[in-house]
Amino acid sequence: MPKPTKGPRLGGGPAHERLMLANLAASLFEHKTIKTTETKAKRLRPVAERLVTFAKRGDLHSRRRAMQTLRNNKEAAHILFTEIAPLVENRDGGYTRITKLGFRKGDNASMVSIELVLEPVSPKVKNSKTTATAAPVTEPADDEPTEAPVDETETVEESAPVETETETAAADEVEADAPAKSDDEAAK
Repeated sequence: MPKPTKGPRLGGGPAHERLMLANLAASLFEHKTIKTTETKAKRLRPVAERLVTFAKRGDLHSRRRAMQTLRNNKEAAHILFTEIAPLVENRDGGYTRITKLGFRKGDNASMVSIELVLEPVSPKVKNSKTTATAAPVTEPADDEPTEAPVDETETVEESAPVETETETAAADEVEADAPAKSDDEAAK
């Protein structure tokens, strides 16, 4: 005897649940997003993600298994295999997104929007400690003046005076002498 799936039955028997999830999956693939209750969306997510995985494989056996779940809905299967599968080719799972919308007015049921995640994946840059410690950081010598790289997109305001290294060094000496004079005056 097959073990029943865990979770809510969605108001009917297992056959009715299977038919409902097939219809929800077909609507999701045709419209790319649907609005439903939170419970139905949570039950739909694993079904839809498994079907997208079949579509990524793309062979005849996968197409036939998807058609079994979608109950021979050829239009939804065609959209799944020709439009959705190429868009999620580089994505390793997580093909659906559930967003909470609020509560339904009549019975206060929690409503959500379940949608397909079709944005391209940006690869994460891994920061490994071995590369950071293996490459020593070289500091410039005190003799050589360092210049910040000039960004071509930045504009220099004409009203702002440009200070040279000698002017900044002179300003630093004046500031260093100024507190010393004020301390002497305070001591008198």
